[in-house]
Amino acid sequence: MNKEIKNVVIKPDSYNATGKDYSVVYLLHGAGGNHRDWLGKVPDIQQYADVYNVMIVCPDGSKTSWYFDSPIDAKMQYETYVSKELVAAIDRKYNTNITKRGRAITGLSMGGHGAFYLAFKHSNVWGAAGSMSGGVDFRPFPNNWDIAERLGSYAENKEAWEANTVINMVHLITDKSLKLVFECGVDDFFYDGNKRLHEKLLERNIPHDYTERPGKHDWNYWENAIKYQMLFFDDFFKE
Repeated sequence: MNKEIKNVVIKPDSYNATGKDYSVVYLLHGAGGNHRDWLGKVPDIQQYADVYNVMIVCPDGSKTSWYFDSPIDAKMQYETYVSKELVAAIDRKYNTNITKRGRAITGLSMGGHGAFYLAFKHSNVWGAAGSMSGGVDFRPFPNNWDIAERLGSYAENKEAWEANTVINMVHLITDKSLKLVFECGVDDFFYDGNKRLHEKLLERNIPHDYTERPGKHDWNYWENAIKYQMLFFDDFFKE
């Protein structure tokens, strides 16, 4: 995209550039946010890096990129950025496990959609993926969060919308070793889409962890959710 993009990189206290290869959790922000959101709103993620002995990378996904390569805007190619350029740059600069066994990706809201979108399409890059209150089916929201600016209007570009919404991408999961964890609060406007995704994965016999609990689309929910997702990823890294 011919621009510099900032990221937050959190290393565990144990990090040693000449020591072990560290697993990495890529943590995506939501619409309207930036790379500083997670660290600013949930500073405990620094402790999670220490407790689980992993690196955490928070990319900047622009305010409303939705983390895919826009077919109509060359300046919004965030699928390529995160899945190829960023991962390669992190592996070059830091002492990381460069296999998918050492990579997980998750995020909130738009970032939850992004994490599943990228993992479903690039299961050779990530071995585990999560979503918190993810916009896993954005078709009911044709006028929200600049999605129409990324894909064109729903009325005129229905095919692009159908192809790029996560709930329609389950068929891409051909490798059932991809570990999936997601959740949504029952008072969240994305709750229905998450519940339908869970049911679709059940129908296709695709292993996953799914949780719903009281909660809205807010940082109180995500601050709680990330604790469980980090534990899930820790189990995956230790397998």
